[in-house]
Amino acid sequence: MLGAPMDAYRARVCAGLSGDVLELGFGSGRNLAHLPVDVKRVLAVEPSEVGTSLAANRIAASDIPVEFVGRSGEELALENESVDHVLVTWTLCTIPDVARALSEVRRLLKPGGTLHFIEHGRSPDPETARWQDRLNPLWGRLFGGCHLDRSIDELVRNSGLVLRDVKMYSMSRERKARLQGLSFEESLAHSPDGTSTGGTLERLGRVTSELAGFAYEGVAEKLA
Repeated sequence: MLGAPMDAYRARVCAGLSGDVLELGFGSGRNLAHLPVDVKRVLAVEPSEVGTSLAANRIAASDIPVEFVGRSGEELALENESVDHVLVTWTLCTIPDVARALSEVRRLLKPGGTLHFIEHGRSPDPETARWQDRLNPLWGRLFGGCHLDRSIDELVRNSGLVLRDVKMYSMSRERKARLQGLSFEESLAHSPDGTSTGGTLERLGRVTSELAGFAYEGVAEKLA
């Protein structure tokens, strides 16, 4: 998920981070510009050498030091309870063993630490979800192992973290509402309610926009 249209999402999900932050899927470092001043260090996990190369200029321009600590979020050579927060943006869809990666997140978080996330995943709309299931194998082959059908909220809950806040919405509808001058909270009224309504063309538009555009955004906490 690239470009200026994603900046509002990145800024929201980065709010409240501080101390040592582990970022899964660091990519080209697009979240660096949105990190609060209270963040002291980023421990970056990134499987792609291209991504780390592209990140060089952003790292050099940032006041926050970045240390690359691994290529796979499924197993990291870091001490238990060694990070204050974890950040993940549009990455859980591609991790092969996502349950194992979230287990690592829980292991590494200090008690009271939080996971901040925004991901795309399974739509609550039955018609859209059926298409996600049908297209998922081909989609994964075309887009680097990306999964269309993961229920992010369930995955986070199953890791043992406690969801403190999660918002689920259609990104295309949220963006349109924002362009109309609505706040984020107001724009959520434009997200789907889990049922297909309207005529054929409206339903088709909904399915195509939500195949990889239904968002899960939230914060989960590791209890003591």
